Amino acid sequence: MGLEYINGFSKLNAAQKVELLTDATDLDQVQKLLNDFKLDNQETQKIFESFSENTISNFHLPYGIAPNFLVDGSLYHVPMAVEESSVVAAAAKSAKFWYDKGGFQTVFLKKIKTGQIHFTFDGPKELLLSYLETIKHDLYQSVKDLTKRMEARNGGIREIKLIDKRKDLQNYYQLMVTFDTADSMGANFINSCLETMGQRLQEFMLSKPDLQKYSFEIIMAILSNYTPESIIRMKVETTLDELDDIAHETDGVTFAQKFHKAVEIARQDVFRATTHNKGIMNGADAVVIATGNDFRAVEAAAHAYAARNGSYASLSECFLDGNTFRYELELPLSIGTVGGLTSLHPLAALSIKLLGDPAADELMKVIAASALANNFGALRSLVTEGIQKGHMKLHLDNILLKYNATQEEHKKAKAYFADRKVSYANVKAFLDEQRK
Repeated sequence: MGLEYINGFSKLNAAQKVELLTDATDLDQVQKLLNDFKLDNQETQKIFESFSENTISNFHLPYGIAPNFLVDGSLYHVPMAVEESSVVAAAAKSAKFWYDKGGFQTVFLKKIKTGQIHFTFDGPKELLLSYLETIKHDLYQSVKDLTKRMEARNGGIREIKLIDKRKDLQNYYQLMVTFDTADSMGANFINSCLETMGQRLQEFMLSKPDLQKYSFEIIMAILSNYTPESIIRMKVETTLDELDDIAHETDGVTFAQKFHKAVEIARQDVFRATTHNKGIMNGADAVVIATGNDFRAVEAAAHAYAARNGSYASLSECFLDGNTFRYELELPLSIGTVGGLTSLHPLAALSIKLLGDPAADELMKVIAASALANNFGALRSLVTEGIQKGHMKLHLDNILLKYNATQEEHKKAKAYFADRKVSYANVKAFLDEQRK
């Protein structure tokens, strides 16, 4: 039976939703699978169901720890939620490597976020500018009740600027508003301020006779997930001598030169840059998700930032200066440690506790360190033994699981593939031979 249009789906209870969705399948089997992933604790399950709409079960991700991250002299055991087997391993391996070489160090950090009121005005710009300071004062006053608590935490509105965009679109302007949201991600706060400001701007324009004769329209008021002023630069640094043992039969100078060339390729070629930056976001997203932050916003900002100079390029840079190897990552991050899922999601709250209840800027450092660690680990493999050797070794467990291998078969397979190529075909052939 084919699918049919569903009216009022959100008003149905969970059992009715499942029944409708499983009309063409084995209902009992589907119900069992969905129930298996629900939590036994009904109160916690209710919390999970409140996070989204039309919830019928939970979708689980592995929750792991990458230990021994030394970041600006502080030690962290970093929680990561990710399904890719090599991500946590790469993070942990890189953290261990850099631990006794000074660890990960912050170069600089800013956390200013942006919102925009988009509007059209067909009058002279000079007339608009003549009222600009009065408009700004009115807008600040209109949101005093909203900003009071944020200002008590040293946050609030930092600046309001008029941006002339008429070259891009007829009669189009923006009011660009910048915010410091302290330790919260601040999306709801920013959007509430912007919408209130938009209403006040509308009232102001209608109250002035010399402005009323021109057409004015607010298009929308919304935060931007592009955060080029909420940014962190993180680095690792060591001597070439200390890279001598990084790979079998590869000296530090050779490794550093090859690594540097690999990064330069990612700075020039969009195909390589995309995969290179995906490796960076492997580490960032896993921590962002584990701490209940918005990984889609972080991803969008990162990739926009990678294209800020007109072409898409690597977010990281490698520097060779005499006997010094330095690797740096610049990453826009808009995250929080209070509010939202960071406190509502039990594991997100645990992640924040495991990291020592960090402020937002401290969590930015941990996320950037994890991102740099994963990228360094991936490039280290690429320029030495190749990415697949380590990746497929870690993937062996997944392949064995797919073929329902017993505990004894797991043990034998681990030993057999210690120095052999791992692939689905090879693992299946090995298991077939064992099972004869």
